Amino acid sequence: MASVLIAFTSMSGNTEEMADIMEQTLEEQGADVTKLQIDIDEVDVFSLTDYDGILMGTYTWGDGDIPYEIEDFYDELDDIDLEGKPVALFGSCDSIYTSFGAAIDTFKEKFKERGAEIVSESLKVDLSPEDEDIRNCQEFAASFAAILDKQRSL
Repeated sequence: MASVLIAFTSMSGNTEEMADIMEQTLEEQGADVTKLQIDIDEVDVFSLTDYDGILMGTYTWGDGDIPYEIEDFYDELDDIDLEGKPVALFGSCDSIYTSFGAAIDTFKEKFKERGAEIVSESLKVDLSPEDEDIRNCQEFAASFAAILDKQRSL
């Protein structure tokens, strides 16, 4: 059974809703899931190495900024080696801005810098997840579980 960390931040609840959907899907796939809201729960970046895979979720503040409540977490990632760690990113975005989901892209680059293996395209949802978005979240999580299972069986 793969262990998965879902680490996220959410202001309006949209990214949290995505994380909840993914948690349920991963558990149905047999994964051992830990879900932590970065701005509420204590998330030690060094604990990221304890998991088989990481799903990182964030909303984008304004026109492309990382939310202030996870700036420290972002900076602390510089202190960890995530060589080969499977990671996928997701979040709620607002299409009114020209930089749609830029904070997700910023985190993606940071994880790459730290050696993580980005195993899928980032999942970006425009505001609140609707029916198709919910299915996309389920497929995103199921695909991530399948990738982890395949890696564990090698």
